[in-house]
Amino acid sequence: MCGRVRLSSDVSEIKLVFSIPAHRPAPVMRWGVVSYWAKDIKVGFANINAKAEGIGSTAFRAAFRRRRCLVPVDSFYEWKKTMLGKHPVLLRSRAVG
Repeated sequence: MCGRVRLSSDVSEIKLVFSIPAHRPAPVMRWGVVSYWAKDIKVGFANINAKAEGIGSTAFRAAFRRRRCLVPVDSFYEWKKTMLGKHPVLLRSRAVG
């Protein structure tokens, strides 16, 4: 999972697709995994990615077994290395406007 994602769809469209009542407010979420043993909530910013071979590690084990969620996004950023340094590149499906 990439750390920089984008959702260009309107929140009302997302609610319609997932059968969420229109009057229900959109939640504000934190991005990352904060383990129960973490001394600071900021550790969650460092734990946003888990490769398949590392999913059983201490940081991700409990979350993988019990706490999963669906994150609707329509594009994401990856970094492209050039001679001038790294630059963000937006990647999206051709079906997205």
